[in-house]
Amino acid sequence: MEDAGTTRELAVENDRLRHLHRLLAAELAEATGRAGTAAAVMTEETDSSRFQRDLAVGTWSDRATRLRAARNGLAFGRLDHPAGPPTYVGRTGLADADGETALVDWRAPAARPFYCATVATPEGVTRRRHLRLAGLGPQERVVALHDDILDVGAADISADTAADPALLAALTAPRSGTMRDIVSTIQGEQDAIIRLPLTGTVVVEGGPGTGKTAVALHRVAYLLYAHREQLARRGVLVVGPSAAFLRYVADVLPSLGETAVVFTTPGGLRHGIDTAALDAPEVARIKGELSILDVLRRAVAQRQELPAEPLRIELDDVTVEVDAELVHEARDAARASGLPHNAARAVFRDALGTALVRDAVLRIGDGWLDQRELTGTLGRELAGDVRRELATHRGFHAAVEELWPLCTPERLLAELLGDRDRLAALDPALVVLHRAQGDAWTVSDAPLLDELVELLGEVERPEPESRGLDDTARRVLEALDEVESDEEFALRATDVLNTATLAERHTERDLRTVAERAAADRDWTFGHVVVDEAQELSPMDWRVLVRRCPTRSMTVVGDLAQRSAAAGSRTWDVGPRAVHRTLTINYRTPAEIMDRAAQVLPEIGPGLEAPRSVRHSGELPWERTVDRADLGVELVAAVAADRPDAGTMAVIAPEPAALPDLDPDVTVLTPPESKGQEFDVVIVVDPDGIRAGCPADLYVALTRATQRLGILAVR
Repeated sequence: MEDAGTTRELAVENDRLRHLHRLLAAELAEATGRAGTAAAVMTEETDSSRFQRDLAVGTWSDRATRLRAARNGLAFGRLDHPAGPPTYVGRTGLADADGETALVDWRAPAARPFYCATVATPEGVTRRRHLRLAGLGPQERVVALHDDILDVGAADISADTAADPALLAALTAPRSGTMRDIVSTIQGEQDAIIRLPLTGTVVVEGGPGTGKTAVALHRVAYLLYAHREQLARRGVLVVGPSAAFLRYVADVLPSLGETAVVFTTPGGLRHGIDTAALDAPEVARIKGELSILDVLRRAVAQRQELPAEPLRIELDDVTVEVDAELVHEARDAARASGLPHNAARAVFRDALGTALVRDAVLRIGDGWLDQRELTGTLGRELAGDVRRELATHRGFHAAVEELWPLCTPERLLAELLGDRDRLAALDPALVVLHRAQGDAWTVSDAPLLDELVELLGEVERPEPESRGLDDTARRVLEALDEVESDEEFALRATDVLNTATLAERHTERDLRTVAERAAADRDWTFGHVVVDEAQELSPMDWRVLVRRCPTRSMTVVGDLAQRSAAAGSRTWDVGPRAVHRTLTINYRTPAEIMDRAAQVLPEIGPGLEAPRSVRHSGELPWERTVDRADLGVELVAAVAADRPDAGTMAVIAPEPAALPDLDPDVTVLTPPESKGQEFDVVIVVDPDGIRAGCPADLYVALTRATQRLGILAVR
């Protein structure tokens, strides 16, 4: 039952919250209106004015998006200072009509004390108030509040200073199918990581439940706020372990009003391919190591062949031969160009053609042309005739195709992996990579295909769409320029226009968002990259990511104890500029469950420690063993008995396909698929089967539950 003081405080805070919602509505209406007005301005003004119009539309549209996202959970904190009015902290920044700050964005420097001020370092704050909200949009209300007294000399020393109830409520609340943002409950050690500078690589290591993923995503929101102009142009890439994980975290950044983000998995690092198929561990290990680079280079070189026997090309006046000596000379010239394979083919073709023209002229003139005539006008005319004939000769082009064929990454890699003899010729140890032609691409193939793009280049680079427009514009300007005028100093069309300007007027503008353009462009480089479950990435995966972000501005989060990939990381040595931070407090997993999961750590590696759980549930995990023949019946009964009244439930097993059908709202996963996710209740099936595949997978499975854990072993 609330006392009179609390009731009055709630009334004050609700009055303030209603005022903030009115300000939000006014700013949202203005942003929406300005975006619409800018979009409606369709004039034939200069290109600069059109650019400014499009820029204004994007700026105001982005502002409106962020304001809409802030409507729920608008203001969740208040900071009291020794002098002056309190500072309210929320999801966006708002100002009163007089320009005074009414609400501070949670990412702003002024909001930092809300997350990190303590009694020892109060940072100019006497009291921190947590506001617990209910309702949606303008109907939102403050239903509870909690004060942290940071000034021991303050008058209200009787205020409750226990652990924040908002944090405990968030930790024990039923889970939904997606991750929620944590802007109102970010802890000090998390906030310090979120606000680290943009430059360089930040490595965040932490065990299960320490909030690594939430910290990484909120760091993206912070960086987009603090460096909006820079990152809004380039966007942010987020790499997660699975499609299920990406669906789980997909709502966090939009709920914070940020959309300039591209999500992908390691199986999607090759542009145009998205796969979840896995190779056998030994195959994945070989494909993931940097030594595979030499294999790929040699595989490309194998496509630059010397003829076993001379290839005869019959011309009108002479027959020439494409022999190994001529091809070797042309191949050396092409390789010396430094161009990728497909681009170097033109160098090879021209060099080979030049050698054949030389031979043809010598054979034609043999016996009736002297050296002076061969190098003179007659010789040049003969060479021109032969060159023109070769340019359209099917035999010549067939020889070029045979000796230096155009290759796509997919074709080259499929043919390599499908040819046991070629693999053995490169290295007998590579025979393990052999597979049938037509097999689906795997996650380990993605970085190989991306590397082959670098080695091969484009098969053929289409002419830019603007080229045709440029030619048309040039012809139009030439025609206009020829129009005569009676005035001696009259302006001509070319005095005020050029081909680029005229073509630009007729080019359709790219109205896609940054995220859409980045996702469609293999050569796009991002302003920042986030890698979750980073311990699973191979050296080849990292090579692709550095290509996507040459500045190495990255946030890398993971836990070496959860590594199951054969080619995954064994250390966090990611370069001399890396900043390393460790999260040690487990907010997700109750101590009873964490104690059970920690029993697996000695099997994974020496010296590994479990994070310290912040809470106890009072309920120990249950374990029982059943016969394999009875597993289906026992699992159905266990699911029925353990179903939560609210929240989510998952069954984690080594072979989900072998399990009976369960209710659609029960998620069934393998341990790797469950990485990064959490559920209220989890039943782990056949722990010995999971352990046999990888002990780290069992550790992952045992740490997904937030409330209750059951373990169903199989005899």
